[in-house]
Amino acid sequence: MQNKSYQLLNVGENCIFVKFGQEISPVIHKKVKRLSEYLEQNPFPGYIEFVATYTGTAVNYDPWVVKKKLTKKGETSFAAVGKLLEEYVQKSELMPETAPNVVEIPVCYGGEYGPDLAYVAEYCHLTEEEVVKIHSSGEYLCYMIGFCPGFPFLGGMDPRIATPRRQTPRLSIPARSIGIAGQQTGGYPISTPGGWQIIGRSAIEMFDASAENPTLLKAGDIVHFKSITSEEYAEIRGDAK
Repeated sequence: MQNKSYQLLNVGENCIFVKFGQEISPVIHKKVKRLSEYLEQNPFPGYIEFVATYTGTAVNYDPWVVKKKLTKKGETSFAAVGKLLEEYVQKSELMPETAPNVVEIPVCYGGEYGPDLAYVAEYCHLTEEEVVKIHSSGEYLCYMIGFCPGFPFLGGMDPRIATPRRQTPRLSIPARSIGIAGQQTGGYPISTPGGWQIIGRSAIEMFDASAENPTLLKAGDIVHFKSITSEEYAEIRGDAK
């Protein structure tokens, strides 16, 4: 199924991917966000969940429930859900635009908290201070959450500090580490292996499994990083690292 502005792709027995484009852009993100919000507000029989990505929204459903409650004679579950999603895309375009949530994250750059800051500076032919200034003065759009619980993929980074991933990933990166990979920036909410260039560490938690809203960020949020000193970091963290 195709449309001038999107495609419906069958990616399995219980998933349809609504693809709005090819590139990473705020315009496509807005369409992804609106459809995702409409799905949350209007779940259909058999709907399980959505996964928002850079270019579209993956919609997971129970084909047996769909077959029983939505399909017409001779119609497949994919066809029934696809027809419904076409309506959802049209209706989501009429949803009023909501103001994004703005989140400020205090970051201690360099030193033990940012072991790759020197490499990023050297790669980009900048000083470490210039990298910190550029990174902390940007405004970032959270396109999606993925990889591990609460990991934000942030777009809008200044290309002057774009740096490739490490050739050899680390086996363990401390929780709340802030990194760069290509033209993306983001943070590791939990300790996990990873290959991003680590330039600093957030003083506030990015994931708390016991909280009602466990992730600090969600798709659509606007993020600002604030550069803080090691003393300010210690004051915010208390006894915790």
